[in-house]
Amino acid sequence: MKRVTMAAQATLFALFALLAAGPALAHGDEDHGDAPAAVNSNGPQRQPDGTVFLPKSAQRLMGLRTLPVQQAALPKATELQGVVVMDPNAGGPVQATQAGRLVAPPQGFPALGQRVQRGQVLAYVEPVAGALERSAQAAQVAELQAAQALAEKRLARLQVLADTVPRREIEAAESELQSLRARGAALRQGLGGREALVAPVSGVVAASQALAGQVVDARDPVFEVVDPQRLRIEALAYDLGVAQDVGDAFLVNASGAPQALRFLGASTRLREQALPMQFGGVQGLALGQPVRVVLQTRSTVTGHAVPAQALMKNAANQTIVWVKQAPERFVPKVVLTQPLDGARVAVTQGLSDGDRVVVQGATLLNQVR
Repeated sequence: MKRVTMAAQATLFALFALLAAGPALAHGDEDHGDAPAAVNSNGPQRQPDGTVFLPKSAQRLMGLRTLPVQQAALPKATELQGVVVMDPNAGGPVQATQAGRLVAPPQGFPALGQRVQRGQVLAYVEPVAGALERSAQAAQVAELQAAQALAEKRLARLQVLADTVPRREIEAAESELQSLRARGAALRQGLGGREALVAPVSGVVAASQALAGQVVDARDPVFEVVDPQRLRIEALAYDLGVAQDVGDAFLVNASGAPQALRFLGASTRLREQALPMQFGGVQGLALGQPVRVVLQTRSTVTGHAVPAQALMKNAANQTIVWVKQAPERFVPKVVLTQPLDGARVAVTQGLSDGDRVVVQGATLLNQVR
């Protein structure tokens, strides 16, 4: 009995081992293992060598456009960081020359962005002599005006009686009236001795610190007036030789074509180990706005001009462009670039004459996996 049991166990063990070693079959030898996923060989896909297969239909949907490039002598350029500043001849602060309290003109304080004319009164500064002193001066002016009115009436009466009144009394009345008038004029001048803050140039109000009744000290800025059509850009150049070899300059905009700038001059004194340079011809920007300036020199470099939007990054964070190698095949090429004019860059290494570079839709092409 014991031998039968052991024989049965051995048989079962061998059967289980055979089943485990063989393929899982059922329902007429059907294989239920994991089948490989179906691959659409006709759709956009990244090839093992890094190239991209892109059918014509997908190219039209992505709006792909290519441009053949040719090597040429291009201006050597550098990119500078700058900030928008005002033209000293077309803007400036409005400051008080004495301490006092701000008083609005009849039309009120100007609002931000409001256009003002040169010489227009923007505010008044009443001297901080004290309200009590000014009230006393106003009372004295009122008393003098009353005394002056009485003196005028007395003089008129004496002039009517000139035939019976001694001449010296008429002269004394005239002298008294003149004295009263002089004292009244002096008091009125002291009473109205507030300072008028006027616009230094015609432009718009760029900054305002004015509040009714606000007390300001001498030299405190109250307003800032600037002509928005006459702004400048101040950029810092860390290469001191750039200032001696300036060609064209362009403002790099976040959107749209680059804006041409006019080089005005460079300083001869370093600031933070850099040379300040100023450019004109700026419009549509705000004071203090940071900007990028591409400065071309008269020196040249050999390369291929490519739109900046054609530059992409690969997985290794290298700068690449996509080149059309075949009607439906695109190859990434690692390139070295230099700034050119804000809208284009100069590719100094990585391209050959006749390469068709993808200049539109490169972002979608770069995302194909």
